[in-house]
Parts: sequence; C-alpha cells; structure tokens
Amino acid sequence: MTQVGTSRENIAAQANSGPTDAGPHEDGGALEARGLTTLGERQLGVTHWLLTAAEDRARARAEWKEQGIALLTCGATLSAVRIPAHLVWGAARTEELEKVDAFLRRFFDGGAMFMDIHAHHYYALVPVTSEWRWTNRKAPGVERLRGRTYYLGVPHIALTEPKGRSYWSLPMDTAGDLCYLDEVESLVITGLAARGEGVGR
Repeated sequence: MTQVGTSRENIAAQANSGPTDAGPHEDGGALEARGLTTLGERQLGVTHWLLTAAEDRARARAEWKEQGIALLTCGATLSAVRIPAHLVWGAARTEELEKVDAFLRRFFDGGAMFMDIHAHHYYALVPVTSEWRWTNRKAPGVERLRGRTYYLGVPHIALTEPKGRSYWSLPMDTAGDLCYLDEVESLVITGLAARGEGVGR
C-alpha cells in the first residue's frame, strides 16, 4: 500500500498560487557573499537536484509552476524526518515562524527543512542511507519517511517565506545539502524537553 506524506489531490485542492515560473527567481545577477555564484544559479542547481527524486520531471515542474508544490519520492535521492510543529516550536521557544526559521538556521550546520503550514509539520531532509533509531513510542508523531512508497509535497525552492501551503524554513543552500541526522535527533530531544515530555521508552 502506498504511503504518502501528502496526496496529489490535497496539493491541488489546498495549495495557493505558486511562483510565476518553474525556474528560480532572477536576482538581477547580484552576487551572493558566498562564492561567485548568483542566488539564481544556486537555486537552479538545487531545483535540478530535487528533480532527481521526481517520477516525472515535467509533471513536477508543472506542479511547481501551477501550485508551488511538487510531489517527490523518498527513494534513491533523499528521505525525510517528519516532526510535529509543536516540537520544533518548543525547541525554538516561540511559535512565530520567522523567529523559528532564524532558530533553525542557527541550530543546523547547513541542511534543508520545509514546513507544511496547514498540517503543522516540519520535514527535515536527510540522507537515504542514514539510520533512524527512534520509534513513535519514543517520540510520538515523529516519523522517518524512507522508500519509494513515501511521497513528499516539496515546495518550490524560491518559496522561503512563511505563507501559502508550504515553504522552506531552512532553505537548501546547495544541491544535496541535507541535514545531519544527529542534529535532527537533537532538535527532537530539545523540543520534547522544552515541553516537559522527555523521551519515551
């Protein structure tokens, strides 16, 4: 049975208008402080990398253009850890999304995470080969999504502000820049501790 992080029908019904094109937004060629690549070039590289997780790249591009969200598989390219928003907010000690995003940028050493605003879930993208030792009993609501039976509704790389259906709370800076699993575990533990829940056994 196919398991989904979100369904294609829900994406179509609930997504707000996405960006006007499927490619990265142009920034007038302004150089980023890091290196000599433009923001647009980096976004293009990330977009191409994410598309390796699409079953149909043309359809994924169309979904990003029309809906702002594309359905990608947790297969050979990436996997994810789904974390309830209240745990992330507990770790950040705030529910103000802009402040949470700033916290995540400080907390993680690179990596990528997006938030489904409607469902109140954060998705930390992690390597496929990394091992996840947690169970739902230890951290209720936290789940590792790995394998082609799981699908993710991934926002367009240019959606980095907390509005619409979904956005990048921790944008992927370069292609393939994923979260370290131990940092994801640390975030969960911090969130549980902040809420006084502790780690289950």
